[in-house]
Amino acid sequence: MVNTKRGLVLGATAAALTAVTVTGAGLHLSQSQAFFQESPKELVDEVWQIINLHYVDATFNHVDWKQVRQDYVKSREYSTKEDAYEAIREMLKKLDDPYTRFMDPQEFRNMQIDTSGELTGVGIQLTKDEETDELVVISPIEDTPAFDAGIQARDVITKIDEQSTEGMDINTAVNLIRGKVGTEVTLTIRRGTEQIQFTVKRARIEIHPVRYSLQESPTGPVGYIRLTQFNANATSEMRSAIQDLESKNVSGYIMDLRSNPGGLLHASVQIAGMWIPSGTIVSTVNRIGAPEVQSANGKSLTDKPLVVLVDGGSASASEILSGALQDHKRGVLVGTKTFGKGLVQSVRGLGDGSGLAVTIAKYLTPNGRDINHEGIVPDVGIDITDEQRQQIRRDNLIGSPQDPQYAKALQVLQQEIAASRRQQAEAPSLK
Repeated sequence: MVNTKRGLVLGATAAALTAVTVTGAGLHLSQSQAFFQESPKELVDEVWQIINLHYVDATFNHVDWKQVRQDYVKSREYSTKEDAYEAIREMLKKLDDPYTRFMDPQEFRNMQIDTSGELTGVGIQLTKDEETDELVVISPIEDTPAFDAGIQARDVITKIDEQSTEGMDINTAVNLIRGKVGTEVTLTIRRGTEQIQFTVKRARIEIHPVRYSLQESPTGPVGYIRLTQFNANATSEMRSAIQDLESKNVSGYIMDLRSNPGGLLHASVQIAGMWIPSGTIVSTVNRIGAPEVQSANGKSLTDKPLVVLVDGGSASASEILSGALQDHKRGVLVGTKTFGKGLVQSVRGLGDGSGLAVTIAKYLTPNGRDINHEGIVPDVGIDITDEQRQQIRRDNLIGSPQDPQYAKALQVLQQEIAASRRQQAEAPSLK
């Protein structure tokens, strides 16, 4: 089974709406697929073996995993692959981990499509709240039907086309939300104590994760970069943005990670290395406690002052990047506490064309912080109301002076630029 670091997933979502890189078997019909179709029990055993070898918790969340094999592999027969799929989902549910999940061949193909930076749906990332078992929106993707409709991070989806989501797993929800381009789906949302219905038209969505602009300020031109997710395009687009803004001689940067649900581990490490010249970026710790350290490669693109915008929708890979910048004192974090997802998934193809996402490690920031469930507290806190957030989205004011969090970030950046200039002026010159 092929599995590379480029396949490590750091999305906050358990849905196939996030962009990932998938490696492994199951991409084309093969003799092994035919075998699994004829012997579905072998597929159940394959999944059991992967979990047994790689799952992050050696206690399997206090589940007797050997007994699970006895119950699902040795003591059962499966006449169809659908029976095997149902058994696999039952097995995985015992782990009580919303991020470890099985995808049937169609769901796995959907994930592969998403990896290319293009998806079909309404443009939301979902997770399942571990305590309430509810479907929660991590964030809508900018300029998608869900975003334009006004769906927000942390909205709870209670119905999909009048079908209750109580007890519904992520894969079922994704399949109900997805559909043919141009058709509509009605989502019932609970926001606080309010119930809201959104009828949203499905679309084919091409994801360009980086947007940037040159903005004027009293301390000179400022580069504003918004990163919406860590997909396969994120690294190259971020590099191009920084290089272009550097050529325009900006005095500092604001990087906006608000509502960024995460994505690929390697993308977060590579982007962090564009800002951090040296040192640890993140360490991942597997089930036996062995750390694997990812470090900057000495190829940073700029040393100019940096402010990073974060909020409750900034998750996982966003938290790796912002945590590294904060620990190295390379950037000042502004906004609200981040989501708090410190787990890493590996996505691998299975013998019959289906797929499995497995939580294989937790990650720590350079200073050794475990932010799972805790999140990262910004250096400068500033919140906005739901009404303000709706207006900012409705009127396309993100990253403008009418965006209070951006305005605060710009104020902090100006202070950082001024302090940097004082330090340069006071530094002894060599003659």
